[in-house]
Amino acid sequence: MPASDKLPSYPDLAGKVAVVTGGSGGIGAATCRLLAANGAKVVVSIHADGGAAVGVAADVTDLAAVQRLRQQAEQAFGPAEVVAAFVGGGQARPGPVAEVTEQDWQSTLDGSLTATFLALKSFLPGMVQRGRGAIVTMASSAARLPGLGAPAPYVAAKAGVIALTRQAASEVGRHGVRVNCVAPHTVLTERIAQMMPGERKQQLLAAVPLGRLGTPEDVAAAAVFWPQRVRPG
Repeated sequence: MPASDKLPSYPDLAGKVAVVTGGSGGIGAATCRLLAANGAKVVVSIHADGGAAVGVAADVTDLAAVQRLRQQAEQAFGPAEVVAAFVGGGQARPGPVAEVTEQDWQSTLDGSLTATFLALKSFLPGMVQRGRGAIVTMASSAARLPGLGAPAPYVAAKAGVIALTRQAASEVGRHGVRVNCVAPHTVLTERIAQMMPGERKQQLLAAVPLGRLGTPEDVAAAAVFWPQRVRPG
């Protein structure tokens, strides 16, 4: 983000403890920066500028490791009030469903859907007990719009994230805990910018009314909006 661009201000986040999985780059890193810039205490695998931050290494596909992440966050700053479950991974590549290998299928579901499930499983009980908290998960427009060329395991995993988020939200809303999901379309992260052919980029731009692709900061602003305290009226 250019230095001249003003970051959105979310005063309700000041002093809150936030945990971000998948925060080493792209949307996750932009979310870390925005949380930190608004005074949140951020626990992530990178250090964010503008606020207190601590880095924790964790395999988010392993429940014990995610539980350790939660415990280390609590030891460093206190109970997490905001969790951005943004990690996503897997080896799948675009191609017909019948050609997807079992290994690519499993790695992608583990890296996105299972990782999201474990974040919810680890952090929701404490939030419910305290009667407050917010979790934001990361899906994709590919889950709602088949045929965009995304790998089948990725489509399935992100559709699962949406359904899982809805289920969790229906269970914990009455306890003062909110669970929401962001599902962006093409986002011009550093990695995507390097991988995307110029012709494909022009095709995507032509389909966007604003004439530009989304940025990590765009998605971070949407994600960080949800953890704000809901005010009456």
